[in-house]
Amino acid sequence: MKYFALLITLFFINFNQKTDKLIGRYNYLIEDDNAYILKDKITFKDSIFAFDNKYLPKGKVSYGNVILLDNFINTDLIISIPKDQIEKDTIPFFMHDKKSSSANYLDEVVGKGKLVRIK
Repeated sequence: MKYFALLITLFFINFNQKTDKLIGRYNYLIEDDNAYILKDKITFKDSIFAFDNKYLPKGKVSYGNVILLDNFINTDLIISIPKDQIEKDTIPFFMHDKKSSSANYLDEVVGKGKLVRIK
């Protein structure tokens, strides 16, 4: 009976776990002069994201303490997303330039925006 209860408990723990990855389609908005401008749509699948605009390259998603979107629009721009925000429908993000003069480019924010889930 103990093993049966343990099996049921483990099943429910595994069943109730949340995903910690970006999945689905989002609009991305860039902040410009305290207003948000709609730019394009992005589709996230596992560790890759792609823009609806076919001329923009696909990018890679790195999951860690902070989620990083590499190769965002160009190879020098990287996006950081706080990990606790990915369950929300509106996700704030910060843009960083890899060619920044600071020692750690993630410390210097060059822009910000929002990802809005498309339902």
